[in-house]
Formats: sequence, structure tokens, C-alpha cells
Amino acid sequence: MRLGISWLTNALVLLVVTVLLTGVTTSDAGALLLAAAVFGVLNTVLKPLLRLITLPLALLTLGIAWFFVSMLMLEITKWLVSGFDINGFWTLVAATLIVWVVNLALDFTPGPWQVTGRRRRRNRRQAV
Repeated sequence: MRLGISWLTNALVLLVVTVLLTGVTTSDAGALLLAAAVFGVLNTVLKPLLRLITLPLALLTLGIAWFFVSMLMLEITKWLVSGFDINGFWTLVAATLIVWVVNLALDFTPGPWQVTGRRRRRNRRQAV
């Protein structure tokens, strides 16, 4: 169930990005759902590893390096998913910012997507 909710949340986030940015396109709903799955796997498996590797650089840049790690997750998703496209560097920057803002909004909005990790711990503390 958690995996399905995470997948649908990623699909929602990527849908918001495609609606707001003309430079981000998907060929169809299947490409969007596949991009959401790939993006979720990358964020679960690769992103923590890259954040650990870039920790010294992140400390020197006050965390800005991790923004580039997030950009890389979207770029790799684009490379792997045919039918999901991000045109241009600044579109990628804007898409990364939108993903961050939507995820921030989801962090503070009660719902079924708050079943794991930081969101779940925060909800437990508030419930007690």
C-alpha cells in the first residue's frame, strides 16, 4: 500500500510540473506513471547515496549541492523514460523547485501519503 501511495504521490508531483511548465512534457498517462515510478525508485535508492557522497560539498555550499542532486534525479528520470521530457537547463531548475514546493506542501497536508518517514513521525508527535 505504501509503495502505491508513494507512486501516486510522485505521479501527482510530476503532473503538477507538466501542467505548470510548458518545457516539461509527457507523451501520455503511461509515460507519466512510468516516470513517477522511476523517479520514486531513484529518490529511494540513488539519492540517499549521492547525498552521503556529496555531504562535504553540501556543508561547504550550505546545502545547495543537494539541490543539484535533486536536479540529477529528474534528469536521470528523463533519460530513462521515453515520453517524459524536460527541455532545457532552466526548465530543469524550475521543475526541481516545483517538485520541492509540492513535496513541502504535502509534508504539511494531512493525507495517506504521510505513511512513512519524516511525515509519519511528525504526525505521531502531533497526535500524542
